[in-house]
Amino acid sequence: MGENSTGKCIIFSAPSGAGKTTIVHALLNSMPQLAFSVSACSRGPRGKEVDGVDYHFLTADEFRYKIEKQEFVEWEEVYTDMYYGTLKSEIERIWATGKTVVFDVDVIGGLNLKSIFQQQALAIFIQPPSLNILEERLRNRKTDSEEKIQMRLAKSIQELERAGEFDVIIENDVLEEAIEKAKKLVIEFIEK
Repeated sequence: MGENSTGKCIIFSAPSGAGKTTIVHALLNSMPQLAFSVSACSRGPRGKEVDGVDYHFLTADEFRYKIEKQEFVEWEEVYTDMYYGTLKSEIERIWATGKTVVFDVDVIGGLNLKSIFQQQALAIFIQPPSLNILEERLRNRKTDSEEKIQMRLAKSIQELERAGEFDVIIENDVLEEAIEKAKKLVIEFIEK
């Protein structure tokens, strides 16, 4: 990454179903100084997801090719052949416009990014009020099989144990309050 183009970035991580994407969208809609880093993944679009907007959708082979070409800032293989990663080109594109990069990534991705960007990054962990509520939210999505839900919950328990490694934890109990808290933290970080 070019030295002269270094800006700041905000990392949002959470277990699946904690509401981070809702919070990230609220911030992006109300803060023009932020821009969303579109992650790459090796799965097909879900629901209304749009290529290049929600994710850069790649095949597993395309993803591996880009890994070889060192086009990622960070990447991980979450499950077999299920890759997620951050393209260098995304961050350079956003910093070139003078905006702050916003990441919406899982916990491992978030910690990877934090270790790469260090002082340039504010890493925020969105915590669900409880595991029961998390399970409820996952079930209400109606997108996953029972097996997938159990898999996500097992992953969530491991992820919650790493909350303390983030710069700040926001509990998403009342959504509006969580959004306000996030906004305040982001503004403070950008302006310092």
